[in-house]
Amino acid sequence: MNTVISHSLEETKEIAKKWLMDISAGNDSSEAVIIGLCGSLGSGKTTFIQAVASALGVKEHVTSPTFVLMKLYEINSKVGLFSWKRLVHIDAYRLEKPEEVEALNFESIVSDSHNLVLIEWADNIEKALPQDWKRIDFETLGEDERGIVFTGREE
Repeated sequence: MNTVISHSLEETKEIAKKWLMDISAGNDSSEAVIIGLCGSLGSGKTTFIQAVASALGVKEHVTSPTFVLMKLYEINSKVGLFSWKRLVHIDAYRLEKPEEVEALNFESIVSDSHNLVLIEWADNIEKALPQDWKRIDFETLGEDERGIVFTGREE
């Protein structure tokens, strides 16, 4: 487990970029990389995903898909450091049962090695996630401070 504290948006961006490099270096999976982001409202989950998208060269403005549940973003292949082609952003906040994620064609998404799948409120659908998913916990420590706990490949 690796815990870091971000004191600003700029620090969060740097933390996300370093984390992305770490998981990319260790990625040899034939399936999607699944990352669950957990924490209370306003704890930094969406901000972290926006920073990851920026580092991946995603051109669109990334917002939380709370009402549409999922958004797909093409990863800029010119970045060249990553094997993923798509960032899949899922927000499970409104899901009450793990089975509800099946409506998103979830099995197909997680079986595609070209996908990096980031799931906000992953604890709501934990039983539907593949066994090898990784977890990041977010905690509000102050107005601009966030605790970020990585569990998995960074250890």
